[in-house]
Amino acid sequence: MGLTAAQEQRRLAAVRRYQSLGTEPDGAFEKIAALAARIFGTPMAAVTLVDSDRVRFKATHGLKGVKETGRGPGLCDSALLHEGPYVVTDALTDPRTAAHPFVRGDLGIRFYAAAAIVTADGHPLGTVNVLDTRPRRPSSDQLDALGDLAALVMNELDLRLSALRTVAAERERRGDAERLARTLQRTLLPPALPAVPGLQAAAAYHIASADEVGGDFYDLFPLDGDRWGFFLGDVCGKGAEAAALTSLTRYTLRAAAIYDPDPCTVLTNLDTVLKGEHQGGAPRFCTAVFGVLQPERDGSFTVTLAGGGHPPALAVRADGTVDPVATVGGQLIGMLPHPRFEQATTRLHPGEALLLYTDGLIEARTAAGGMLGEDGLTRHLSVHPARAADSLLATVDDLITELGKGVCDDTALLALSIPPVNALPPAQENR
Repeated sequence: MGLTAAQEQRRLAAVRRYQSLGTEPDGAFEKIAALAARIFGTPMAAVTLVDSDRVRFKATHGLKGVKETGRGPGLCDSALLHEGPYVVTDALTDPRTAAHPFVRGDLGIRFYAAAAIVTADGHPLGTVNVLDTRPRRPSSDQLDALGDLAALVMNELDLRLSALRTVAAERERRGDAERLARTLQRTLLPPALPAVPGLQAAAAYHIASADEVGGDFYDLFPLDGDRWGFFLGDVCGKGAEAAALTSLTRYTLRAAAIYDPDPCTVLTNLDTVLKGEHQGGAPRFCTAVFGVLQPERDGSFTVTLAGGGHPPALAVRADGTVDPVATVGGQLIGMLPHPRFEQATTRLHPGEALLLYTDGLIEARTAAGGMLGEDGLTRHLSVHPARAADSLLATVDDLITELGKGVCDDTALLALSIPPVNALPPAQENR
């Protein structure tokens, strides 16, 4: 059953209220599309918003070059008004979808499942969907997760709208939104990194928008004996909600590490705390890398890392090669019923460095229009080798400057390096 003309007008007003009809790529929603594909094991997924005559793709996974399509029935347009998950197990034989251009055209879609993105007052804005070129029958758990992801998109849109209104009101009242945002951001980060014997550490935070408080975070702190803990991550959302979640996450990671510094255990404890904060509301989740530094007698450090949904750290070796420290496969923290966290160990020798970063860097757009990606960052570090923490950050700073307006999200950086033999370790620094 379709909407009346009046209902459709109210729905379109809701879509435009969120100021989200542009087709520019969106890093937060790309994460959700990638997660949806991972949960279903499909090669394609998308986050869409439905305008008056077009379905616009806010984020895609495996659908390169697809930005919009018409509002033909059968897929997104039909899923928009379906109560509960909308599933097409075999699109070629299903009369609802057999004539759709995604089915008959080059994409050759055979399986489609979607959950509607619905406002609190009941207006469907679009969908989170997964697609495959072969028939499938999804499980009830997978469909439940798809509904949760659609709710996450709605929560993110609400947070952005709230932040936009708050900043606009503050600008009108005081005209100093930039100063307020920067002041609040500084309270969420350590004022200075501690001095670690035998190690150089440097950190930086690049703000993409002066009007929004992001949720990127990092820290370095002592554990038991001569071991040190460190972490870097990114919480969902922007504004005051993200600030509160960032504060909770940093405190929990420190406290969990003191209780048991095993990296996977630390992330598991954080996952439990974030789910406790949820309690029926919108899920509060983040990505993070947590690590432990253990100094060795030869001047090297053993580094044990665990990752939850976060890009891998990069080790810059003494010969200039750049190796990812593989924690890929670790899942988002605070959202899934039983998330898996991936652990890896590496050794940093004198003259080597480790770089941690948030995805605002690798999701930045290059002059050619594509994302920088992990490969692009690795290539840049290989061409411009830097094996001291401060010079490594300077190299990344140059890259961010080069990307310019292609950087659309905040970026936090943490670099750790071992000075070469007979070199005095430089002082720790924040930027």
